[in-house]
Amino acid sequence: MTTPRLDQPRELRRNLLPRPHYDPESFGRLSERIARFLGTARFLVYMTAFVLVWIAWNALAPAALRWDPYPFIFLTLMLSLQASYAAPLILLAQNRQDDRDRVQYEQDRGRNDRTIADTEYLTREIAGLRLAISEVATRDFLRSELQQMIKELDGDRKESHPTLS
Repeated sequence: MTTPRLDQPRELRRNLLPRPHYDPESFGRLSERIARFLGTARFLVYMTAFVLVWIAWNALAPAALRWDPYPFIFLTLMLSLQASYAAPLILLAQNRQDDRDRVQYEQDRGRNDRTIADTEYLTREIAGLRLAISEVATRDFLRSELQQMIKELDGDRKESHPTLS
């Protein structure tokens, strides 16, 4: 028998049975639906009713019809089985939610970065406009200058033509 070399890929092994294929996205959606249902009051009511009926039947029914007598070992086994499946499904649903939250966070962060960049751009533009406006004559400035020129012209006209007054 030769030892495999680490610098060469392994040969593909053929399995006698084909590997089962499942769609992770579909399975994830199913696990989310189950986890969402397990977290409702309806599930708690259904589960409580189921356990009460189970215990009542196995405690009060005729002995021949009881399938799980007093220590209710089969009920304990079923509840353990349900819990052993519920926990990983809930974790899978939480992981998927974390992934969605991470994507949403990244999108929000990108949107916030763009908003900050736009705000900074607009701030610079407004500052530039304010500087440009300070160099431009305003309506009030022009009005006061024109009124002053009219007074000066009136004063010059009175000095050059004293008979007009």
